[in-house]
Amino acid sequence: MGDPRKPKKSYHRPRRIWTTDQLNAELYTLGSYGLRNKRELWKAQTEVARFRNQARALLSLATEARTEKESRLLKSLNRLGLVSESASLDDILNLKIEDLLERRLQTIVMKKSGTKSPHQARQVVVHGHVSIGNRIINLPGYLVKREEEQLIMLHVNVLGPLSSAPAPTS
Repeated sequence: MGDPRKPKKSYHRPRRIWTTDQLNAELYTLGSYGLRNKRELWKAQTEVARFRNQARALLSLATEARTEKESRLLKSLNRLGLVSESASLDDILNLKIEDLLERRLQTIVMKKSGTKSPHQARQVVVHGHVSIGNRIINLPGYLVKREEEQLIMLHVNVLGPLSSAPAPTS
């Protein structure tokens, strides 16, 4: 039995991490989506690979055995907003890492609020200025579901910057 405080890793590193083309592509993706480090990118890549592996395993089953499992997988990915309602297993196999990164709370806040950069959107989320419904969510990597997307609200600070706040008097 393993230590409960150390769960298994939720990502897999690339086999070759020093390939120039791969390094450039990773750095571009990190910058354009405002990811903190490559571990966040690798987590997203692992998640997309898991979806694609599930679809590949379903394709190898007989048609009568896969109908229920296929509809369950398509429904869950539709709820996340990764595929449309009329999608098939081929659409799951065509998923890219960018499709998943577009569903992160940080990216959606950047597009909706008009922040200047993805890093500023990350800061807004981490500091607790974003809520979905009545829940404050401070996880920039939270995958926003399709029905939660219109419930995203940005809270503005009432005091403004700290330098303009009056000093407390005692």
